[in-house]
Amino acid sequence: MHESQDLNTVTVNAQPDSKTRRYDRQLRLWASSGQALLEEARLLVLSSSATSTSILKNLVLPGIGHFTILDDTITSPADAGNNFFLEGPSSIGKPRAAEAVRLLCEMNDGVVGEAITDKSVANVVADLDFLTKYTIIIAHNLPPSQLQILSDTLWPSPNAPTLLSVSSAGFLAELFIQHHPHPIIESHTDNMPSLRIYDPFPSLLAYSTTLKLDELDPTEHAHVPYIPILINALSRSPGLPKTFEEKAAFKSLLMSMKFKQDEENFDEAYAQAYRIWTPTSLPSTLTQGIFPHLETTLAPPVIPPTIHGLFTALKLFTEREKTLPVSPALPDMKASTETYIHLQKLYRDQFNSDKEILKSLIPASAGEIPEDLIDTFIKNAHGVQVIMGQKWGVLDEDPVKVAEAFVMSPKDVGIHLALRAVRQELEASGAGQSATAKVTEEAIKERVKGMLPAATDLEELDEAIGEIVRAPTADLPNTAAMLGGLVAQEAIKMITRQYVPQSGYCILDCVDMRTGVVM
Repeated sequence: MHESQDLNTVTVNAQPDSKTRRYDRQLRLWASSGQALLEEARLLVLSSSATSTSILKNLVLPGIGHFTILDDTITSPADAGNNFFLEGPSSIGKPRAAEAVRLLCEMNDGVVGEAITDKSVANVVADLDFLTKYTIIIAHNLPPSQLQILSDTLWPSPNAPTLLSVSSAGFLAELFIQHHPHPIIESHTDNMPSLRIYDPFPSLLAYSTTLKLDELDPTEHAHVPYIPILINALSRSPGLPKTFEEKAAFKSLLMSMKFKQDEENFDEAYAQAYRIWTPTSLPSTLTQGIFPHLETTLAPPVIPPTIHGLFTALKLFTEREKTLPVSPALPDMKASTETYIHLQKLYRDQFNSDKEILKSLIPASAGEIPEDLIDTFIKNAHGVQVIMGQKWGVLDEDPVKVAEAFVMSPKDVGIHLALRAVRQELEASGAGQSATAKVTEEAIKERVKGMLPAATDLEELDEAIGEIVRAPTADLPNTAAMLGGLVAQEAIKMITRQYVPQSGYCILDCVDMRTGVVM
């Protein structure tokens, strides 16, 4: 059996450097290209709360390049009691951000941390020049008025940093990502690229149809990959199977080609027979989500000129070739080393040919594009996509949409509304994030009523409101730890442009230990 591999990959018996050893496990997730983007990133965190430092822990350990905590708060006994990145009594009375930065930086000497303690968050939320120095902005439990100003400041600029807004109270929390159209080259989709069995390229067709399976010795016959077996079998059948009976007959033909009953390669061909009659279609993420919008909503500078150039070339390629470029990677299959390498060479040669065509179609406006980026783009062309972002707070501006979402997901929407209401109530009362702050169920319900159409039944909100009233400003260590992993994961997706980030409001309910999404 052979694992998916690249023919040009060479195994070198050299000792990996210290950085590779340190980041070995995560390099397997987002590779050196993702790690480079992570190390180039500049992160701004508005707050040094227990949740904020838990998020930062999960970004400092994998090697975020630079982070800044902006917070003018002085450490209180309550802070020292619930924040793992404060040194208990010795941190009390000192700037909370400076203490947190000092201790966070101890976890990774390759990361640079900075504390800004002479400015308040209110002083920077409208300062676009200051904010655009950063790649990602994370805001935890900001007062709604400040969060609104921050969102309004960032949204009009296509080059503004991504905003991750985090709200939590007790065992309940939510995350919202505000971003502009976000291209993802390496989505790590579970879908494999097309093997071109339905419409084989010329060299694959020639190899498969001229393969004299009946003349091979039993050992060779049992190690022919299923791809040429399927194409060869089709050349022996009357035509492309269309009806159920024709498909069953084709499968019977495959089984009749066996020399012995235990030939696993023919069993694989039988299991993959559907590929012979299934047309190779273009993903809807391309035909509907990207190609029609390249000259409008996805034109530069909304997405980088290099990525726009690759998308444009791919569009022209598919219009010309009616298919995507061939990927050089093959899946695991039953085959001898010789036949597997020969088959992979066919795919590699076609990949190189398609690559030259695609390169010739890249517009000059794209500038110089690194060869490795073009390779990565073609290998992942079947999974590339652009995630369209949304401005923070848009959902709550439309009571009808909120009501519709409430009908579909009453528990999740209830948590979202209760968290929004408690932030508003705390700001209106002047209590802020004080550990002694109190709110009443009546006050929260009144605010929630204002976000929904009249006469909406609020019974489903009782549980969420009860939890929030119990602990309106509690930044619990276990909730902070859960949020730390969740938010850092989404931040890494945005920074590396790999994997698909969360859309809408991601709800975290640590009472029932579940997550949900409010769109």
